Amino acid sequence: MSILKQITSTLVVSEALILSTALYSKVYFVNAQVAYLSSLFVIVGTSLAYKKMVITKVDSETYESDRDLLDTIEDPHGLYDEESINEAPPEELDLKTIVKEEKSKIKTFSVKSIKHGIRGSVSAFRIVPYIFLVLGFIAMKNNSLLDLNVYLPSLLIGIVAGSLVAKEIAH
Repeated sequence: MSILKQITSTLVVSEALILSTALYSKVYFVNAQVAYLSSLFVIVGTSLAYKKMVITKVDSETYESDRDLLDTIEDPHGLYDEESINEAPPEELDLKTIVKEEKSKIKTFSVKSIKHGIRGSVSAFRIVPYIFLVLGFIAMKNNSLLDLNVYLPSLLIGIVAGSLVAKEIAH
């Protein structure tokens, strides 16, 4: 089955579930629909923003190959690396130089790291869904339509559907 067919079938099934609440009550339908769309848009938007950020990073060829994941888990501080450590006698070691070298290895907040973090979080793919989430919630609250007993469980439907759609988009 093609990706588009899988995404469409996921969305149709989840939307049919939401539409079934219209048979019960208009308030239930509005709460379920807004919650579903909000969480669906947030999950899919975040996935698209992340995918775009990863593709940009790979295309720019600034990515450095890191240690193997298993090595990182087993030896997070690189204690068993095969790099030779200064094997000079303790009397001949320059401790100030060693401390400076080790401090330089510690990653701190820099303009580059902050810029990279902001670039991923300020994407329109992420901001627009959150605006929809907040405005939808406020609109229902102001119009006395908000029913948290329906709204909160309906978020789960959008999260599940969004996760399935995002998984298909990622491939």
